[in-house]
Amino acid sequence: MTNSSLDNPYILLTPGPLSTSPTVREAMLRDWCTWDDDYNLGIVTPIRQGLVKLATSTAPEKYTTVLMQGSGSFSVESMIGSVVPEDGKLLVLANGAYGNRLAKIASYLKINHIIHDTGELAPPDLAQLDLALSSDKSITHVVVVHNETTTGMMNPLEAIAAIVKRHQKVFLVDSMSAFGGVPLDIAQLDIDFLVSSANKCIQGVPGFGFVICKTTELEKTKGIARSLSLDLYDQWKGMEEGNGKWRFTSPTHVTRAFHQAMIELDEEGGVSARFARYTENQKRLVEGMEKLGFRCVLPKDLQSPIITGFYNPDSPEYDFLKFYNLLKQKGFVIYPGKVTGIDSFRIGTIGHVYPEDIDRLILAVEKSMYWNAQLV
Repeated sequence: MTNSSLDNPYILLTPGPLSTSPTVREAMLRDWCTWDDDYNLGIVTPIRQGLVKLATSTAPEKYTTVLMQGSGSFSVESMIGSVVPEDGKLLVLANGAYGNRLAKIASYLKINHIIHDTGELAPPDLAQLDLALSSDKSITHVVVVHNETTTGMMNPLEAIAAIVKRHQKVFLVDSMSAFGGVPLDIAQLDIDFLVSSANKCIQGVPGFGFVICKTTELEKTKGIARSLSLDLYDQWKGMEEGNGKWRFTSPTHVTRAFHQAMIELDEEGGVSARFARYTENQKRLVEGMEKLGFRCVLPKDLQSPIITGFYNPDSPEYDFLKFYNLLKQKGFVIYPGKVTGIDSFRIGTIGHVYPEDIDRLILAVEKSMYWNAQLV
């Protein structure tokens, strides 16, 4: 299966929003009433239940899901602002732009926090984490980005979780660009709160995010929220007592599209099958790009199948925007680089994208290498 027959002018090779299937887009053609059981019981409730099942097969009864309007960052802010109490202290593990955003949110909300920043090209320092939790007993919560799309690095979630839970801290995970595309069991890792978004690996469209919560921990957060609209506990109570009813106007079309995307994830074979496709996409991408002379920003052992950074060609004739536009004309949209001090660009391998699409991309890249006379 490929994207070649889609009614889109190009494929989005980004970490989200990403290319979606025609049937996901078609699902948005009908209007829905936010008070009606067809919507709340027929769409919202199955989504909430389905997300818990995706998150854990070992202890789904211990978890619940809260849907939250807005982009993924809205849900991240909802999680942080609703979970860390006034007398709490948050340790932020940062190794990229999105880890730093976690700290920025905490700063805006005036949450007591410290940052362990290992830089954009290294994973979190596990020894430093263990030492900090041993020496600073005032730390109550730890948060980390699962897949840091600044570089495409997959952080060692299992090892981090083991340390955090050994010290009996509340563990928050921003799995924005990995959940639904990378296998994990939050109950086995004892994760307390995990946040993601509709327009990532489940392959829906932008408009809402969600937080999968350990119910016993969520119940402790009543009254903590620093925002009315982003109150995670109140949103949960509203959905629990209203059979899926959102407190404020819900993104009905986006929600219906996400429901369809979840059906298609199941039809594909679940998270393990999607992970296999993404992995094959990324493997073909790296092999093809390296044959053309491009170098990856990260070593292979740190790289995820979500998005890959490449150094820009060392040529005075190369210009990223020109390269970008040439690829766009050939049906592919890529991403500029985000690593500080490194001249690079990124290519995503998630979404409604298949290995055959990556093969076509490599041909398009080769034809767009105007700075290399041997290939023009």
